[in-house]
Amino acid sequence: MSGVDVLADALRMRGARGSLGVRLEAGGCWGARVDALPLASLYLVTEGQVWLGTSGSALRIDAGCAVHVPERVPHVLVSEPGALAERCDLDAACAAMASGAVLRLGDGPVRARLITAYYELGDSLFPDAFPVLVTAEERPQLAATAALLAAELAEPQFGTTAAVNSIVDLLLVQFARAWLAANPVARSRSWLGALLDPLVREALTRMHGEPARAWTTANLASALNVSRATLSRRFPLALGEPPGAYLTRLRMDLAAIRLRDTDEPLESVAEAVGYGSGKAFSRAFQRSRGRSPSDYRFRARHRGRAAVVAGQGIPDLPIVELPLPDPPGAALARDVS
Repeated sequence: MSGVDVLADALRMRGARGSLGVRLEAGGCWGARVDALPLASLYLVTEGQVWLGTSGSALRIDAGCAVHVPERVPHVLVSEPGALAERCDLDAACAAMASGAVLRLGDGPVRARLITAYYELGDSLFPDAFPVLVTAEERPQLAATAALLAAELAEPQFGTTAAVNSIVDLLLVQFARAWLAANPVARSRSWLGALLDPLVREALTRMHGEPARAWTTANLASALNVSRATLSRRFPLALGEPPGAYLTRLRMDLAAIRLRDTDEPLESVAEAVGYGSGKAFSRAFQRSRGRSPSDYRFRARHRGRAAVVAGQGIPDLPIVELPLPDPPGAALARDVS
């Protein structure tokens, strides 16, 4: 299996999908605080310079560069270190999302422009829960794709919604490629890197191919023609957990996709992922996702996938999920309530 196939498989097995977020243009001295979102964010700076800060890092994002922020990581976006990070105007953000307009921050001439994309990834593709920066020098193709997205949004026409959705998905693939190429050591501790181990990849393929099967470490090792000890050693080294724990998470991820994308009855979803009853499945899902399957389905349906384009498209991933917390990275930005 080639590196590209490995990456495609990683994204496919996670049910990854993306959608266009808020477009921003900013001038003067400005800052915004972003909540711990349930989705991963990709910030693409198309003009100027932006700083992103969390409780543990500060990154400068230049034009043509991109930063991936894992889900549930609060962060700030500011014009420069020390800039005031104010609470977001949620009404303005929602209006911009609904109309496809650009949200303006700060005042004076525009000094920076950026595009946000949001992704449902299940667990993070990357090994650490910190923002990941990819520069234009490391991956010029990523900068070119971001420029293509900006151009498509600047002059919407027939098919723009479909084009934008495809470009947003392509950006995630290109970003992950860039990270794999730039982090040969760190990738060995990541889910993406795990697919580069033939034994682990085959184990994943077996479990993903038959998620409802009563897999154990012993019968999985037998299917792979290796000893139980070998599988017990290599699988946790690659993924940080034994096969049984991974299988449980896989089943919950697949169930979440079915709940989100289909109208299957609960019993059918439970059977498809290896549970003998809806009650047993509901208990497991509640432990995994923190809400019942029916509640998850309802919430997921209200985060429908469609790019928002001026004059066409429908509201997508509403920004009402941005009640901003106390700012992380106090060294980077000062708070204004």
